[in-house]
Amino acid sequence: MKYTILPNTDIKVSKICLGTMTWGNQNTQEEGFSQMDLALDKGVNFFDCAELYPVPAEEKTYAATERIIGNWFAKSGNRDKVVLATKIAGTGDYTAHIRTNGFSKDALNEAVENSLKRLKTDYIDLYQLHWPERNTNTFGTRDYTPDTDDQWEDNFNEILHSLDAIVKSGKIRQVGISNEKAWGTMRYLEESKQHSLPRMITIQNAYSLINRVFEGDMAEVAHRENIGLLAYSPMAFGVLSGKYIKGTAADDARLKLFPRFSRYNSAQATEATKRYLKIAEDNNLSLAQMALAFVNERPFITSNIIGATNLSQLTENIESINISLSDEVMKAINAVHAEIPNPAP
Repeated sequence: MKYTILPNTDIKVSKICLGTMTWGNQNTQEEGFSQMDLALDKGVNFFDCAELYPVPAEEKTYAATERIIGNWFAKSGNRDKVVLATKIAGTGDYTAHIRTNGFSKDALNEAVENSLKRLKTDYIDLYQLHWPERNTNTFGTRDYTPDTDDQWEDNFNEILHSLDAIVKSGKIRQVGISNEKAWGTMRYLEESKQHSLPRMITIQNAYSLINRVFEGDMAEVAHRENIGLLAYSPMAFGVLSGKYIKGTAADDARLKLFPRFSRYNSAQATEATKRYLKIAEDNNLSLAQMALAFVNERPFITSNIIGATNLSQLTENIESINISLSDEVMKAINAVHAEIPNPAP
């Protein structure tokens, strides 16, 4: 395994992070336990979860993933071997069953306390805001269009003050953001500088061969402000395994179970994936490992969040850390990206 340091801290984390959003839906608790055992054995010390997991977010499965992790901590006694990240859910139609007061002081305190209980721990290493409260372009929307009905009021300072109190209580160590844009990221960073408030050290956004949107303004922000990307969906919901193109996807594959995530299998995404598959095969690589190695090697990556529904997938994904892509492979990848840029934003 390779390791890095969470920006502006002394916290050492694996470059591969174990994603957990299938546990409690596609995966049982026993399977989640097996994945955590395997990951830790292979040197993965960084686990990421969220209060709304598993995904899709539904009331009947709310917080099941955190409970599975907490039960594993209680059984294994391995809490001290793991850098643990989780998130507070933002407001939205599919999180109305969680709470409706966004990132208010009360919401943050409630969310942290409940996550600690479910996770059976007295501290969280990295606590993240799952997405912006304001209306902005995320999840399949490339361009920003002002929303005249947006009722959001600037509360960056208020949020950071609330988080500051929780950090000082010892319940969380560091803070981060997720699904943020360049403007929101800079607002958090400037508020922390100007008012000596907790600094957002990481940003968890989607990043893959078919979604390189982060390479726009966000890559410069990450570089110049030293905020690390925790890349999620590096396999684009399994599309970049090639199984959908080859017709080998099982009936319980994510895009078969949850067609709402159609941005990953659009005509353009499928065509791009076919071309990436050919590059991988021409270079004796599996598409999965080429896709993950590509993410692992980006200069703005702090950790690559991988997810799997079985141990063979997990093993293959973790072993991508040992693959280095040649200049020829990178040139071929970038040629496809130039012709079909970001088909699954």
